[in-house]
Amino acid sequence: MIASIDMAGVKYTIDDITKEYAILKIGGLDRYLPRHARKSVTADIKLKLVKSDNGDNYEAEATLNVPDRVLTAKDSTSSMLAAIDIVEAKLLAQLHKYKDARIMHITHRRLFSRDK
Repeated sequence: MIASIDMAGVKYTIDDITKEYAILKIGGLDRYLPRHARKSVTADIKLKLVKSDNGDNYEAEATLNVPDRVLTAKDSTSSMLAAIDIVEAKLLAQLHKYKDARIMHITHRRLFSRDK
């Protein structure tokens, strides 16, 4: 679980269920991080109520600060929990790319250091 998670509501009061759900979903992304990055990662979550002519929409935005990069995802739907799910999926895709780039860099360095 990501140790440092800051959560804020903009024109939205965060209830216990939504808070626990966001912490479970976004905080659980640490298992997809490289091991060296797990201790230093921080997360910021903003939950927002957006009024429109068609009704209320809920917007979720999450930012993960990982070593050498900042990953951000944002989505707006008619349900706050659904918005959190979509943001989690977007961050997961970004984490896979981040991890692949970091692992390839380390593997590449190890391969060439053995040749010497």
